[in-house]
Amino acid sequence: MIGSWSRILNCRKAILGKSYWAREEELVTEAAIFVVFPICLAIAALSDLLTMTIPNRVSAILLASFILVAPLAGLTLTQIGLHLLAGLLVFGVCFMLFAANVMGGGDAKLLTASSVWFGMSASLVSYLLYVSVFGGLLTLVLLSMRARSNTILASGLPVPGHLLTHKKVPYGIAIGIAAFVAYPASPLMQAALATFH
Repeated sequence: MIGSWSRILNCRKAILGKSYWAREEELVTEAAIFVVFPICLAIAALSDLLTMTIPNRVSAILLASFILVAPLAGLTLTQIGLHLLAGLLVFGVCFMLFAANVMGGGDAKLLTASSVWFGMSASLVSYLLYVSVFGGLLTLVLLSMRARSNTILASGLPVPGHLLTHKKVPYGIAIGIAAFVAYPASPLMQAALATFH
């Protein structure tokens, strides 16, 4: 009799344990979806603003974390493949822009790695359109600032000097802003938000 009760309790512990660990896995996955992408894009934008460079590790972390999070979020191999294909297509366009000296290498890597999180979806198109719009606005603002660089420098405003003197545009800022606007509509974010309903 005691043996059968202990077997029942052990089975119950095993069942509760699996349920507990499954929920823990879901929480970690949701946390990664809610935190990793936005933090990486914020770091990239801030770094580009302050130094006109985007660390390679930011793009690497974005890509690696997607590969780890996607299966845990319930994406099938086909869906993961389509997300990676989206990144490959964006990389192809970015590579051509880089070769034409229109886009920096860090910007191309960041846009490629972040596009993987959107996949082949309408949210990717929105994201790329936002990048274009915010990039155009950023360029206009920088051109206006550069035309008034002597006044800005004389005023003592805390503006990084390289924004006024370099010919390049820190496009990571536009990529970061666009990501924050478009990310809520991405498939991964939608899947994470659906768990709260």
